[in-house]
Amino acid sequence: MNARSIRRRRRRLEVRRAVRRTAGAVVATQLLTVAGLLVFDSQRRKDRPDKEFPHQQGGPVPVPGGDVRIYTFGEHLFEEMLADIDAAQERIYFETYIWKDDAIGQRFRDALVAAHERGVRVFVVYDTFANLVVPRRFFQSLPEGIHVKRHPLVTGGVAFLSPRHWGRNHRKLLVVDETAAYLGGYNIGQDYANRWRDTHARYAGDMVVELENAFIDYWNIYDGSPALPQPRRRTWSRDMRIHRNLPADMVYPIRNMYLEAIDRASERVWLTTAYLIPDDAFIRSLVNAAERGVDVRVIVPHFSNHIVADWLSRTLYERLLRGGVRLLRFENAMVHAKTATIDGLWSTIGTANIDRLSLAGNYEMNMEILDADVAARMEEVFALDSGNCTELTLDEWTRRPLISRVTEGILSPWRPLL
Repeated sequence: MNARSIRRRRRRLEVRRAVRRTAGAVVATQLLTVAGLLVFDSQRRKDRPDKEFPHQQGGPVPVPGGDVRIYTFGEHLFEEMLADIDAAQERIYFETYIWKDDAIGQRFRDALVAAHERGVRVFVVYDTFANLVVPRRFFQSLPEGIHVKRHPLVTGGVAFLSPRHWGRNHRKLLVVDETAAYLGGYNIGQDYANRWRDTHARYAGDMVVELENAFIDYWNIYDGSPALPQPRRRTWSRDMRIHRNLPADMVYPIRNMYLEAIDRASERVWLTTAYLIPDDAFIRSLVNAAERGVDVRVIVPHFSNHIVADWLSRTLYERLLRGGVRLLRFENAMVHAKTATIDGLWSTIGTANIDRLSLAGNYEMNMEILDADVAARMEEVFALDSGNCTELTLDEWTRRPLISRVTEGILSPWRPLL
């Protein structure tokens, strides 16, 4: 090997070393930033007083083929879910992302066990990853005869490298006989009863079978035992439609549902989301609506339960604010709702956040509703929530401290992951 070749090889090695060191420094800086944010957030939570947020209980809203009741306070929702479980006669399909081993979680467990003991067929689905901190005995002690499916931590074996196997089961669903079906953002636990602001809906009538079918499809795709028969009848509702993300089939319709509805808006688009980390197409859709004169407002938590998600969200605030989108920050409680209402006609209530994990990653489910009375109720809820918000202005945002801008820049490469 001549001297020139040796020098070239040394230069290549030096470049590679420099790249590795730079990459290592960047990752180390990001991890240190995250660690600092977690320490800050832990202290903030200790110092934050618990305050009850405004809420009101509304009655059922009649819709063609049934009715819809919207819940915005966990205690009200959980009491009615438990009452329907207690009244079950034939079957219960229960699916949740998080199911905590606390007073509320035990009440649901006891109600399901009691239903099983009186002869009701009970089927349960929960996500393994989301419940890693829950003692295994809480689930293992469910009596034999209650059919349980854990959404696995890892699926597909070697094929796990495919995105088809990355999705968590983020759905929250309860179906009782042909009587009632519940869908929304609420997990099962004490914190969600009175400390988190979320939205759920109870459906009676034609849509119960549609939600039943959604549970059955998931159960059978993941080889739940015993296999469940398909419903004998389905509906062709013109007013309501379920959209389901199915990572196993690489099908993600909820994102397109939102984009299509926002693109049709002519008066107002009011969104509430726990985590606002939209992709470029979603941002463009919101900004385009605002630029054509639509009143676009988004309620987000001022501080969510995931501080890193908060900071990743903030990397997009200036673009949204400059585009005319109004950002309202919910105060003194975690807002976890996944809802929207548009033009006094269109609404959605479901499990999907406005982020990549929900719109192109997890098993999710949203109900799309075309009904003026439901939209009116959703607008009432949004107005009530807005009274518990502070609006972030463009002027305030552009004057944020330099350290905030630096932190956002350090974390911004992680945005496509969430």
